[in-house]
Amino acid sequence: MPDRIGLHASGGPADEVAALIDHTLLRADATRQQIEALCQEAVQYGFASVCVNPTWVSTCVALLQRSRVKVCSVVGFPLGATTSDAKQFEARRAIVDGAGEIDMVINVGALKSGDRGLVGRDIAAVTGACRESGVVSKVIIEAALLTDEEKVTACELAQAAGADFVKTSTGFGPGGATAHDVALMRRVVGQAMGVKAAGGIKDLDDLRTMVEAGASRIGASAGVRIVQESRR
Repeated sequence: MPDRIGLHASGGPADEVAALIDHTLLRADATRQQIEALCQEAVQYGFASVCVNPTWVSTCVALLQRSRVKVCSVVGFPLGATTSDAKQFEARRAIVDGAGEIDMVINVGALKSGDRGLVGRDIAAVTGACRESGVVSKVIIEAALLTDEEKVTACELAQAAGADFVKTSTGFGPGGATAHDVALMRRVVGQAMGVKAAGGIKDLDDLRTMVEAGASRIGASAGVRIVQESRR
């Protein structure tokens, strides 16, 4: 594979589907060859971004610099239990390496303990670093671990901290995106923020369900399959 991938994307309705998708590979055993393939697919199909662990950000930036595909990375992933200053440093390092979007995991335990102040400061530490650099921030609330009341609180805190998106799941928790959660999150944040559905989205029907519920971005490792299905 060359050290850079040239811009190429097909035209047609499938592009609208692809443009919703963060093409995701966050497995611990992901190899450089698989990351390179992820970037190639992202350009070929016209995905919104590739979503990778921080160690791969600079690699993806080099491969994608001639394309419109953004590089998204994760912070406090997947448990969200690191300290706020560590999350902020991790976000800033990913931004220095070229990340254009950051998906951070909230402190779930603090939220469930009722410590709104800690959770709000934790989110703000990352969203502030993103704003300083003009980078998109997404806040993963790990909805499967929360009650509906806690989901509302998490979305309100993300909104107050100036996040650009709220996101359902890491994909590593006990459950993925549901239409109920997406609709609830959309009701809380209104139309001014994005809602990203991630976790367990395997086909075009799943994507449509999430979009109809209010999702404006989709995180999926099955993006190629979904776009191919949309072309049939």
